[in-house]
Amino acid sequence: QVQLVESGGGLVQAGGSLRLSCAASGRTFTYYTMGWFRQAPEKEREFVAAIRWSAGSTYYADSVKGRFTISRDNAKNTMYLQMNSLKPEDTAVYYCAARPRLGISTVEYDYTNWGQGSQVTVSS
Repeated sequence: QVQLVESGGGLVQAGGSLRLSCAASGRTFTYYTMGWFRQAPEKEREFVAAIRWSAGSTYYADSVKGRFTISRDNAKNTMYLQMNSLKPEDTAVYYCAARPRLGISTVEYDYTNWGQGSQVTVSS
């Protein structure tokens, strides 16, 4: 079992930046795919980005591609989501998640371990 703890959310103006962190404890991520999802008020949870832990290969939703960067620090067992050029429509609760498979997935239910969520609010 992997426990995930998120941090780094907050309030920023449109065009600003934030970096979310997701620290893992318990098992390592050697065989895992890690992902970020977000859920805005009255909307379904949606995929944001994913990374293969071992290889570092990444995949992004079209809505954030070119603005967000997912990365990981193996030594710290921590995943990051660097969010630049933020827009009001990026406002949501952001969740990190882990999938005990090597393959990239954009489907919420493919992920088995979840962080508590971190609020990101982008003002216009």
